[in-house]
Amino acid sequence: MTLTRKTLVKSALATGLLLAGLGLAACGNKAANIGADDMSMGPADAKVTLIEYASVTCVHCATFNEKVFPAIKEKYIDTGKVRYVYREFLTGPADVSAAGVLVARCAGKDKYFQVIDAVMRSQNEIFTSGDSKGVLMRIASSAGLSEEQFTQCVNDPEGVKRINDNMETYVKTYNITGTPSFFINDKKYEGDITDPNALGAALDAALAEAK
Repeated sequence: MTLTRKTLVKSALATGLLLAGLGLAACGNKAANIGADDMSMGPADAKVTLIEYASVTCVHCATFNEKVFPAIKEKYIDTGKVRYVYREFLTGPADVSAAGVLVARCAGKDKYFQVIDAVMRSQNEIFTSGDSKGVLMRIASSAGLSEEQFTQCVNDPEGVKRINDNMETYVKTYNITGTPSFFINDKKYEGDITDPNALGAALDAALAEAK
């Protein structure tokens, strides 16, 4: 999904207001510079780092998550060759996008990617059911969150601010203008994101270069 800077700024500024759309009013190397706030899989000392900038409501991100990522995870991440970092973006509907990220964070590091995966795989239901809150609450429950915890989680103003601040940094510092976007170490991956073999070849090249 291609995003203009204007669109990203509007999404960030509107997120607090758009949370009301769920019926939950809100209360008040460059690419590989991994911080404590980043969510990752794989060893921290891996020679190659794959960073994905993605949104749980981005259709192309969901396709990558379902069709490509499992093969990459099995061959490169689970074997310790590559460290994978997921960086959170907001795309429309921004209220759902933000809520999905907040629920993943509240579920804890051990269940974070489980929630991200579940939200992406539930996109069609979210978009067509008219009950995005119900779908997200079900996902939250499967991750061990109560209804009260879910409500508190998606109404966390500090959580929304963190997402917006990070997204602004990604746009300004790394020139991220669309989702999904990928970096392998400090190089932007411009290849085919629908083919695990193409991405795998790029990771193999980075691993060979890092030896």
